[in-house]
Amino acid sequence: MADLENEVEVPPFFLCPISLEIMKDPVTLSTGITYDRDSIENWLFSRKNNVCPVTKQVIADIDLIPNHTLRRLIQSWCTLNASSGVERYPTPRPPISKTEITKLLKDLNSPNHQMKGLTRLKSIVLESEKNKRLMESVGAADYLSNIITNINSGITSSSRDEALYILYHIQLSPTGLKTLGKTGGLFDALTCVMQRASSYEARAYAVMLLKSMFVVAEPMQVTSLSVKFFKELVNILTDQISEKATKATLKLLISVCPWGRNRIKAVEAGIVSVLIDALLDCSEKRVTELISMVLVQVCQAADGRAELLKHGGGLAVVSGMVFGVSPVASERAVRILYSVAMFSGSGRVLQEMIELGVVEKLVLVLQVDCGRKMKEKAREILKVHSRVWKKSHCVNYDILI
Repeated sequence: MADLENEVEVPPFFLCPISLEIMKDPVTLSTGITYDRDSIENWLFSRKNNVCPVTKQVIADIDLIPNHTLRRLIQSWCTLNASSGVERYPTPRPPISKTEITKLLKDLNSPNHQMKGLTRLKSIVLESEKNKRLMESVGAADYLSNIITNINSGITSSSRDEALYILYHIQLSPTGLKTLGKTGGLFDALTCVMQRASSYEARAYAVMLLKSMFVVAEPMQVTSLSVKFFKELVNILTDQISEKATKATLKLLISVCPWGRNRIKAVEAGIVSVLIDALLDCSEKRVTELISMVLVQVCQAADGRAELLKHGGGLAVVSGMVFGVSPVASERAVRILYSVAMFSGSGRVLQEMIELGVVEKLVLVLQVDCGRKMKEKAREILKVHSRVWKKSHCVNYDILI
């Protein structure tokens, strides 16, 4: 069509201001400017812009009004110029509307229509970014969370799983996630899904949704988590449901473990030994980096350090991360060793650090090109324990000066 447009004079108002091509499905924004549907939907929903490309006005209403008059003009013009090779665009299929989505959501309250409605909503949410924003704007999260939380109301597990799947895929905005987090009983319901769901997929979506919610959660919600919650996260990691579920679980732990009481609960749930075992078998760099960050946090608690030292491979696997995976993992491994050496550095532990080559690694940190903070922590560990390690042939204390 581009070559034909060079031969046939195309009326300028037939062209989309974004793509500069003839519009197949012209729609008008609340600002009064008309664009081709695909181009403006990509601008608004995929690229996350909230202003009109032409007027630069903020778009408060995302409704796209079909410009039927212009579409018919374009189709007529195409027909008139068919002899020049201009192809007539077919009339586009009407997109899903807020009214249709609202009706489907209300049908969810009827047991006879619930599963059918969920199936249709599932196809809608997967169709486009625009549909996700429409579903959020009409309050779909309220209807779906209601299905998830009403555990004892006769709602089938299949319906709850479908509702959870849709709710996750809406990809709520931060405001939407914050509102969702205030839904009574949702955290407990999602914990139950992690615990009781028969399908690995439902458990995975539960933890991935929780990960998104805790990014914007209120401090009170974060600090009131139970040991049971952490035990279910540990089970997700142990069962190795999927890489996405594993990463979401680790990110969730990272977001909630800056709070001291959560570190203690995570340790009580058995997180340390599970993470060390995971590191022994892990070959994926990003997963290793996430695990190392969780260990940095839980090793700030005395119980966390004790669990690390109790594990037969604890110190060895942490030492192996230094220059063994990535600069990020190396820096975090030194932070873990710092916590252990400075706050749990008994004679037995210090001797084990020599035997496992940990001290040699710390000396190496001072000799190679790496981060300043990483060097400072390594130097401080070596200085503090110089009396114990000075007889070791692997430590040249001249480099500490």
